[in-house]
Amino acid sequence: MWCLELLLPLLLFISDASCQWNVWLPRDISAMTNSCVVIPCTFMYPSGIRPSRGIHGIWYFGQPYPQLFPPVVFKSRTDVVHESYKGRTKLLGDLHQRNCTLLINNIGTEHTGRYYFRADLGGANIYTYPDFTELKVLDQPNIDVPEEIVSDESLELTCYAPDNCPDMTPEIQWMYTDYLPDPEFSTDLVEESNTAVLSNTLTFTPRPMHNGQLLGCRVYYPNTTLAYERLINLDVKYAPRSVWVNASSEVMEGSSVTLHCEVDSNPPARIAWMFGDQELLWDTASNVSLMLDDVTPANEGIYTCVGDNGYGIMNTSLYLAVKYPPHEPMVNDSITVVEGTTLALHCSTRGSPAPTLTWLKDGQLVGTITADELSVLTIAEITPQGDGQYRCLAENEHGRASSSLNITVEYAPVLLEESKCTVVREGVQCVCMATGNPEPTIEFYLPDLNITINETDGRYNFYTHTDGHTSTGMIKLREKGERVDNGSPAVNVHCSISNAYGRESILLELQQEKKYMMAVIVGTIGGVAVIAFIIAAVRYVGHNNKKENGNPRQDVVLENPALYYSAVKKDKQNLRKKVLKTELLGSKFNSILEETTGEDGDYQSVGSMAGLERQELNYASLEFIGARSREGASGRRDDGSNYTEIKAK
Repeated sequence: MWCLELLLPLLLFISDASCQWNVWLPRDISAMTNSCVVIPCTFMYPSGIRPSRGIHGIWYFGQPYPQLFPPVVFKSRTDVVHESYKGRTKLLGDLHQRNCTLLINNIGTEHTGRYYFRADLGGANIYTYPDFTELKVLDQPNIDVPEEIVSDESLELTCYAPDNCPDMTPEIQWMYTDYLPDPEFSTDLVEESNTAVLSNTLTFTPRPMHNGQLLGCRVYYPNTTLAYERLINLDVKYAPRSVWVNASSEVMEGSSVTLHCEVDSNPPARIAWMFGDQELLWDTASNVSLMLDDVTPANEGIYTCVGDNGYGIMNTSLYLAVKYPPHEPMVNDSITVVEGTTLALHCSTRGSPAPTLTWLKDGQLVGTITADELSVLTIAEITPQGDGQYRCLAENEHGRASSSLNITVEYAPVLLEESKCTVVREGVQCVCMATGNPEPTIEFYLPDLNITINETDGRYNFYTHTDGHTSTGMIKLREKGERVDNGSPAVNVHCSISNAYGRESILLELQQEKKYMMAVIVGTIGGVAVIAFIIAAVRYVGHNNKKENGNPRQDVVLENPALYYSAVKKDKQNLRKKVLKTELLGSKFNSILEETTGEDGDYQSVGSMAGLERQELNYASLEFIGARSREGASGRRDDGSNYTEIKAK
């Protein structure tokens, strides 16, 4: 209503040159009986016309043509109007402002119809506009009801009342809502077909119990006796909410039994008796009975009554037992799951008396023993230890039967404690072991060299082996690396393990090989002792010669150099034996490792032992400068023997 009032002044600003004979009024408008209604109206005429005797207007009902003598609703020149409109109509607009808005009071249902406006500008300038407003006079409010009301689905019912009477404003109330669950009400003023309409929406969730209940909307005008009501019956559609059947029973083979089923639903459901996947009987009714004659063990099982009415399906089952040994149990299919998954393993069978169902895993009892036709074993957050075969065993006094399934658990790789780096005779060996499903892939990473070592890289004697879900990787290093405080090599090796469910990278710890360390220690001590002995011997001989000649600067001369060289050579051989002993200890360690890993023991050298013998002998090497005479002669003494000068380097 207010939107239309704002629209009318705006239309007056439209240029006269852009229009001819035009009129703007709502296509539809409504009002309650005995109330009033305002029909907004604005008209235009050609700009070349100059009204000679002012502007007049006429409202007609039903027809736009005067020659057909339509009822006159309002006429500005006179008060002559149709009998049914006397004292009821009034022009609210100013015709000179091209506003032809009309008010009709105390309207009744007989005033429902079309209304036309005719402009009279004097002389031949009289024009009846073909556009019209259709008025609907209501004796009760409108309720917007969905075509279908479904139980347990939110429902909105909206009650409408026209608000086109400036002197009276309607109010809306809902009736018989006390039995509704948590009803909500909302009021709004809406515009519908250029007409102001007051609405009130009721929102609630119907239940099957509300089917057939009465609900009403009441519209009234305060301070008047005007009131209007409309009542509706709720037709709530709901799925079957209860299906009743006989209790489960036990019969002897060859006997007869009758099974009953009743279903509560709206509309009535199609009731069917099912045995497995086979439909035995059906009918659209409130109850159906199934008769079984001369039952056999083949008739034993679950009988299900299914009710379906298009809005839902509900079923209830009973078990009919015929005494016989258990059939082969029905269990889940073998499955592959991820660690942490919760599983429910089902086992069902038929037998009479009811068999006991027992779950076994790899031959060991798991869960509880169930005396029923169905057993459910729940495995919460399965771990890798849950991998294996599960068997359901059914037993009664007439026999036994079982069925099995396999569960495969896949999980992210887990590093084993055997993973480490070890100092061996010829270098450092790094071993990485991990378990996972799928089998983990192992890679080594040397951050100092920025090198990744895997199956595609043959460096560092990379070796890998898979046994079941356990993977082993190994590399051998030649490099010494830096030394830490205790003299051990500083090894910086990372092991990366991965599969489809995760990846992990760790720094491998360096552990000393006890046997190798003992050999190194013993060999080192022995080497130092030999070196000290040789140095002492050389110094002793030099000291004696100095005393004998009385000249400390004179070179030491051996009386019998061949004999002295033989003694030094013997000491050197003793040193070599000690070094060989150390190497034998390392070789023994090599053999042990070869038996364990299947490797050939070809270790990469860290460099400390490979040059031990050479380095130690450098401290006591003999330099034969050449034979010469003490008097600077030909190098022979009077007795003809050679001599050589010995210097300690």
